[in-house]
Amino acid sequence: MKALADEIVRRLAAGERAALCTVVAVKGSTPQTRGAKMLVLSDGRTVGTIGGGCVEAEVRRVAIESLTSGKSSTSRFSLDHDYGWDDGLICGGIMDVHLQILEPADAPPFQQIATALHEDRAVVFEFQYTLDGAERRYAEELGPPPVLLIAGAGHVGQSLAKFAADLDFRVDVVDDRADHLTAERFPTVRQRIVGEIETELKKYAIDAGTYVVIVTRGHRNDGRALAAVAKSNAKYIGLIGSKRKIKAIFDDLTAQGIDRESLLRIHAPIGLDVGAVTVPEIAMSIAAELVAIRRGHSGPAVPMKMDAGILSRWLERKDAP
Repeated sequence: MKALADEIVRRLAAGERAALCTVVAVKGSTPQTRGAKMLVLSDGRTVGTIGGGCVEAEVRRVAIESLTSGKSSTSRFSLDHDYGWDDGLICGGIMDVHLQILEPADAPPFQQIATALHEDRAVVFEFQYTLDGAERRYAEELGPPPVLLIAGAGHVGQSLAKFAADLDFRVDVVDDRADHLTAERFPTVRQRIVGEIETELKKYAIDAGTYVVIVTRGHRNDGRALAAVAKSNAKYIGLIGSKRKIKAIFDDLTAQGIDRESLLRIHAPIGLDVGAVTVPEIAMSIAAELVAIRRGHSGPAVPMKMDAGILSRWLERKDAP
């Protein structure tokens, strides 16, 4: 929404009209959820999507006509043969889409939204609309995007930072090598934290909305980094590495008194199973897992090398706490 709000403010400030199309309600199987948005510009170009296919094409057509008439409207689409046959998308659900014609005078609320999101503050996007003769209210709380804390400024950390920025994560990176953690190598991150990794992680304000990925340059640094965050309430903690490396690190953490429950929360090895080999592929698989966690979707993890059952049995050994 931040990029969309910026575009709306930019267009309205230039004296243009634009049509903001918002999915205000869904029922059943649909290609997008409530809150999906598409901006139709005066030249017919679009920003964002409400799911593609025939519905999006029809909404765009109506939006272009409405940019001339200046009339807002709300429509209901049944995703059956009428709006699915041509592109194979017969979902069987229903989407209600509100088309809001924006004039230059409508800029202030969107400027407030853009400002709040750039300042990482929550803000409410709301409006009134009419459907089937009834007045309705749409309200959506737009919170700041989640934080991704990457421990390690090597090749994987660098590639992951690029993916995560495009996925609307606020990215912070920590490493003890100033020559690696530079603006040239990490142009899209919010913070570049140079310092001893374990110390900086202990100082970092990790909360329930923080995702932590540990991809440092070696076994020892990875272990110390994981020890610093293992007991935190982070939403996600991921550790890169092989079965042998992970087992060795978990052995060390167990000896340090890290409890079984904390260790079972850790995603290790990290990423979804896409057969990744190259650095960009590995980073992409990690980014995919972050999205799955963020969206509450359970997908296949990287094949274990050390699966959850093995890990659980290992942690239940007599010499484990």
